[in-house]
Amino acid sequence: MALHVIVGAGPVGTATARLLAERGDRVRVVTRRGTGPEHPAVERVAADAADPQQLTALTEGAVAVHNCANPAYHRWSVDWPPLAAALLTAAERTGAVLATVGNLYGYGPVDGPMTEATPPAATGTKGRVRNRMWADALAAHRAGRARVTEVRGSDYFGVGGTSLAMMVLPRVLAGRRVFLPVDWDAPHTWTYIPDVARTLVAAASDERAWGRAWHVPSGPAVPMRDLAVRAAALTGAPAPKLTRMPYPVLWLGGLANPMARELRETAYQFDRPYLMDSSAATAALGIEPTPLDQAIKETVAGLRG
Repeated sequence: MALHVIVGAGPVGTATARLLAERGDRVRVVTRRGTGPEHPAVERVAADAADPQQLTALTEGAVAVHNCANPAYHRWSVDWPPLAAALLTAAERTGAVLATVGNLYGYGPVDGPMTEATPPAATGTKGRVRNRMWADALAAHRAGRARVTEVRGSDYFGVGGTSLAMMVLPRVLAGRRVFLPVDWDAPHTWTYIPDVARTLVAAASDERAWGRAWHVPSGPAVPMRDLAVRAAALTGAPAPKLTRMPYPVLWLGGLANPMARELRETAYQFDRPYLMDSSAATAALGIEPTPLDQAIKETVAGLRG
């Protein structure tokens, strides 16, 4: 059985661990507190993944190390650099493929659909952090020191997710008003968490996928209003009550709330169409996105426990 190391036990890390374990692989999940899914094939280890010596020792013998970590949103500039460096070091020293879960922040505001060839033009802190991580990994790959790949999704939704969609759905199901700084009618690409796991595993396992980034196969863009309306219709909840928060309210909220403060940088993602083209990964890796209604039903079932 092949050994896979997964750093992080959030929604994507957990989904990836379960996918690998259920197909018969050995999985080692590394987190600070030793958390992770319970499965006979999953070993949960408490360690500091930002320590290159610890992580290298834990990665010995693995075919891949999957970067599914998710530092606190307001600490990216502090926590990501040492963690990314340790992951790359472990991949270089052990020969394991480094497969990273990324996002679209590195592109910055874009007019039109984003593809893997869209220039990394972000000027915000979080986008620059992600671009530096990928540039370092890609340089190591091109120098022959490591084998790397990255999968990027739009807003991740699904059980355990923390995107704005996952702030909306519980309130819609409860019949409560939702007040957020979004254009409810702007087309938006949504990426389902299990599809992220499937793409990550496929990219790590296929040498044709190494040395480049891939967009996670995601369905046609739909406005957040449509997402809320579909969720309500599928569950019998009342019609959604959706109100747009003015940007000045978000700005003021950021004075006291770190999460609201960080949302200022990425507010552009929700005040205009936000479109991702994932056709390259579908063609190369053979992965089709989960139909939206199915993804909503599964998410709702998970929220209701």
